Parts: sequence; C-alpha cells; structure tokens
Amino acid sequence: MSSSSNSNSNSFFLLLKFLLSSSLLLVSVITCGVQARKANTQPHFHTLYFTSLLPASVCTPSPLADSIKRQSTLQVVHRHGPCSQDKPTAAPPLSRILAGDQSRVESIQARLNPTSNTNQLKPNKNKLIDRKANLPAQSGSSLSSGNYVVSVGLGTPKKTLSLIFDTGSDLTWTQCQPCVRSCYQQRDPIFNPSSSTSYSNVSCSASQCAQLSSATGNDPGCSSTTCVYGIQYGDQSFSVGFLSKDTLVLSATDVFPNFVFGCGQNNQGLFGKTAGLLGLGRDPLSIVSQTAQKYGKYFSYCLPSTSSSTGHLTLGKGGASRNLKFTPFASSKGTSFYFIDIIKISVGGQDLPISQTVFDTAGSIIDSGTVITRLPPDAYSALSTAFQQQMKKYPSAPAYSILDTCYDFSNYTTLTIPTISFTFGGNVKVDLEATGTLVAVSSTQACLAFAGNGDDADVGIFGNIQQQKLEVVYDVAGGKLGFGAGGCN
Repeated sequence: MSSSSNSNSNSFFLLLKFLLSSSLLLVSVITCGVQARKANTQPHFHTLYFTSLLPASVCTPSPLADSIKRQSTLQVVHRHGPCSQDKPTAAPPLSRILAGDQSRVESIQARLNPTSNTNQLKPNKNKLIDRKANLPAQSGSSLSSGNYVVSVGLGTPKKTLSLIFDTGSDLTWTQCQPCVRSCYQQRDPIFNPSSSTSYSNVSCSASQCAQLSSATGNDPGCSSTTCVYGIQYGDQSFSVGFLSKDTLVLSATDVFPNFVFGCGQNNQGLFGKTAGLLGLGRDPLSIVSQTAQKYGKYFSYCLPSTSSSTGHLTLGKGGASRNLKFTPFASSKGTSFYFIDIIKISVGGQDLPISQTVFDTAGSIIDSGTVITRLPPDAYSALSTAFQQQMKKYPSAPAYSILDTCYDFSNYTTLTIPTISFTFGGNVKVDLEATGTLVAVSSTQACLAFAGNGDDADVGIFGNIQQQKLEVVYDVAGGKLGFGAGGCN
C-alpha cells in the first residue's frame, strides 16, 4: 500500500473516530437531556384515571385493615360512604357537603376571631327541660362537624356508639335518653344513663364544669346541682345536655372509668345517623387529655382515601410508622386548635411567589373536619393561577359552589396533573396525592380542591381531602405534627 493510501486510510479512520465520538457525545447529550427532563418533571406530576376520583358504591376495606386489629386502634369510615353502617339510600350532593363545610369554616374563624360578624346561635341552656321543641328552622346544609366515624363503647354494660371524630372539637358528647327536648334520628340505640351502673352527673362546682368555657366556647349552665353544657356549630346545629361521667371502652384492655362527656338532651342538626362526636382537640376535656396517662397525648390516623374505603384512628404510639417528618405546632397562635406554620407552596415543582407575611397574618390550622383546604386570598390566587397555567391542555368548566378552578374531562380517560406540595415549619415538605388535589363534582368534571378565604384575617385550614393517603401523627405532648407518606392506602 502506498504512502498516499496510508495517509487516506489514516484520515478516514481519524474522521470515522471523530464522527463516532461526536455521535456518542451527541447521543450522550440527548440522553442526558431526556433524563434531565424526566428528573425535573416526572416527580412533579400525577398520572391517574379520572374514574379514580369518582365515589364507588361498594365498600373496599383498606389493605391495612388487618393490621389495625390491635389495641387502641379504631376503624374509620366515611359517614356518607358504603362502608358506613348507616347504609344511606343516597349520599348528600357535594354542593350540600361544601355548603356545610363553609359553615364549619365560618364557625372556626368566628371562634378564633371574636370580631367576626359570623352569626352564631347561643343554645339556651336554661331552657333545657322545656319539653316544647320550638327550635330554629335548619338549612339543608350538613353539620360539618366532620365526615369520619369511629365506634366506641360507653357505660356498664358497654353500649356501642358511632361517633364523628373531630380534631377541631374538644368535648365528646352523645345523645341521651330521655331526650327531654329533642333528639335527632341515629342508628345506634340512644344511650340510656339509667341503664349504666357506672354513670354519674358532674356537679356545677366541679372543675370539669368550669372547663366547659374553653372546651365549647360557651359558659356552662346549671340545672339544680348538675352542670349543663351547650355547644353549637356554624350551621346553627347544636347539642345541649348534662355534663356527665361514665366508663369509656376502646378495647378489652383500653378502658377509662369516669370519662367526662356531654349527655345530650336537646340536640338538633344533620349529624347523619351518628350518635354524637368524639373530641380530639387539646383542651383538658378532650379524649386526648383524658387518656393522657395511657397514651401520652399521642394519636395518629389514616383517613379513607375514598368514601368507599376504610382508615384507622390509633391512640398512642403503637400504630405510627417510622417514615415520619415532624413540623412543630405553632404555639404562638394559641392552643385551642392545632396550629401549624405554612412556609411555602409549590405547583409542579415551582415555588409560588407568596410572601411569608401572607401565611403569618392569621396563621393556619390542621383540621380533620374541614373538607376543602382554605388559604389566604393572595395564596389561593397564586395557587389557582399556577395550577391553571400547568393545566392548559384541559378545557375549563364552570365554578361549582365554593370551587372556582374547574375542568371538563369528558374527553379524557387519563389525566396528568401537577403535584402540589406544602412546606411546613422545620422545612418539612409534604407532597399531596392526586386525590388531595382534585375533587370530582360530576361524572365528567372536577375542580381544584382548594378555596380562598374572604379576608387576610381569616385563619387558613389544612383540610381532610389534602390529608388523604398521608399518615397524620399528633404528638401533642411533644408539640409537633407528623406526616408519613405511603403510610396509608
């Protein structure tokens, strides 16, 4: 071979080597670019079937159901779903639930802001024994004292009662015979104090009677020598009765004598067919405080991810997982509710331009009884705008009740939606599930499951839709709230 041929051959191989290396480099750049895009976007979006947002007609217990058959753990069901023992003929329309939710929010905000002009009913405790049920007309809205129900035992012998569990309330109460003024219809037999050998009334001079002011927001009354409580909610539903003591039974070994509760003799409102309410607040009269010696003011829950599934409520540390991130309670805002600090919100991995003062002005609470998360006006506006920008491919739909960012998914089976993340105090970031982002309002439409408050002075509320599929842990004694991703199904 000639030197010219050698030279051409060398040039060819050099060119080939260059082209190969360039191609590899180009492929490498393209591959890295694709991977980078995947890394940047994939974790920040949810892909789901629209039908997963719709309620089912058949109860499907959580796969974790077997694991909750332990002491101090109660099964949680949605009171409007097929797992409820009430077996309603039809769940109330979402518009009614949202109207009741707004009533609850206004009630909470009025309690925290005494200057609020929210109309409140003050139950007349002095007319408790008046048998004439001349009660105010009720609107069609649901009570909004909560949507989740647990069953507990009360009395000796034990009577099983289905109670709404509520972190925004303190006093546990149930309807009691003889219902001297009014009792609404409930599934369980109404509790009869005269049939319990361990029942007693709380006197007007007892310390527990004086604690009613902080537990209910109303001063106690007195009937003869017996303490009388009164508690009302945002839609003017209420319970009035005798403050009492009896044995609370959560399991064969979790028994609490002399548990203080309200024995309701005058009860009005749309409580479904539940027997009353289980108060999980921080007041001394709450179940959390009254069982502190055994459970250490520690409880956790997994809310049902849909109305057709089940969850659980566990008192004590036995049920909490290890995959938890804790944010401190914001004690500077008071101890009547579970206050938390929101630091920032992101949509699809992009932090929203919200000043910290927006969140700090009124503060925020976490509440198991509020359905839709409420945000300060500026924060909600930023969230809605960012969400709409990342949902441009989907046609919009008219507003529904308190929800104004809505979409028509009639031509879509599969949806891709941006992940909404909250960062709480202590730099605790929590990614919301898809079910905590959209709520179906019809068989083809869904809306962003958030709403704005009417005023900057109104407290923000982290609601129960946003808590779905998260294990939520209340370490009340330790002053912190935990979130566990993947701790629930």
